[in-house]
Amino acid sequence: MTKRIILILVLFLVSDIYFYQALVTLSPHIMIRVGYWAIDLLVVISLISLTFIRRLHHKMQRFIQVLITAILLVFIPKLFSFPILLAEDITRVLRGFPERNVYVSEIAVVLAIIVFVIIVFGLTRGRHFYKVRKETIYFPDLPEAFDGFTITQLSDIHSGSLSDIKGVQKGIDLANAQNSDLLVFTGDLVNNIATEMEPWVEGFSKLSAPYGKYSVLGNHDYGDYIRWESVMAKEANMRRLREIHAEIGFELLLNDAVMIHKHGQHIALIGVENWGKRGFHQYGDLKKATKNIPLESFKILMSHDPSHWDEVTLDRNQHIHLTLAGHTHGMQFGIELFSFKWSPIQYVYKQWAGLYNSEGRYLYVNRGFGYHGLKGRIGVWPEVTVLTLKQTPSEI
Repeated sequence: MTKRIILILVLFLVSDIYFYQALVTLSPHIMIRVGYWAIDLLVVISLISLTFIRRLHHKMQRFIQVLITAILLVFIPKLFSFPILLAEDITRVLRGFPERNVYVSEIAVVLAIIVFVIIVFGLTRGRHFYKVRKETIYFPDLPEAFDGFTITQLSDIHSGSLSDIKGVQKGIDLANAQNSDLLVFTGDLVNNIATEMEPWVEGFSKLSAPYGKYSVLGNHDYGDYIRWESVMAKEANMRRLREIHAEIGFELLLNDAVMIHKHGQHIALIGVENWGKRGFHQYGDLKKATKNIPLESFKILMSHDPSHWDEVTLDRNQHIHLTLAGHTHGMQFGIELFSFKWSPIQYVYKQWAGLYNSEGRYLYVNRGFGYHGLKGRIGVWPEVTVLTLKQTPSEI
């Protein structure tokens, strides 16, 4: 974490100096210079303070959200303008280092303003800018009765961050409008405390699917990131969270599995508790969850953290056909245009958003319904996933 913060600070400093030069080229007014560095100083101090913050009271986390927002608004626009000014400097070296070109500085500043506006949109409208993402996945051994079977996946609601009732209802209505056969939720219902979800139970209880609604826990659902008055208080919180899953209509799978039946055939739906790398708890027990499932069954696994797929699921002798995960949020920040997909989170998670395939074993990583940390989404929009299961067409 500390190394990453240092790298960010270096990038911030370099791009900051370049952008300052462009700004001064256009307007050398003393108040602009003073205001520029005053804002920068506050942001840098805030960024350094993040390296020393670990476990927080949940109310303090809202303050951290404000700091992250400020860092994005100040840092990212300058970073995008940096390549333009760097390219100009390369040509200036070849030309004897003349003064900066006003037009180049204008282009850099305009680009920064455009990026700033995009970020503001993401921090205001982006948090409920829901996108339906559809994938059709083919399997040679899918039971015939399930050919065309549809699954709506939601993940990472993070109810402790939600505030806009109409915005959230928009996402719920969009999920219901898909009319899928099955609905699954892959963890992180809350940020830390079960009661965060209570105002939203009525709305989410309206989610429906004819073959049922199932859920698993994510890393935030265990209350591991805040201080509790006692062990009993933490255990009571977990009991209440399980009750809320039931009130919504979710059947919570805790290292367990159920059979989904259709026309005399079945598929196995498996749910494990959270299992993650990089210091995340590993409560998930895939062996326990699959112990009563026939080897030949078609299997779908719900596992919150996608690293579980790489580290555990793919190594299993028992073939897991499809794994559904969330957790990464796509970092709530990135660029997705046509087939191009990028986010800083890809340097932490190999599988961070969308569909992945390893020798016929599939993983889908949902980008998340809600938001956490960053109070919005920029480029990586909230997601309702619809997966259609199909039999592999027979060769003629």
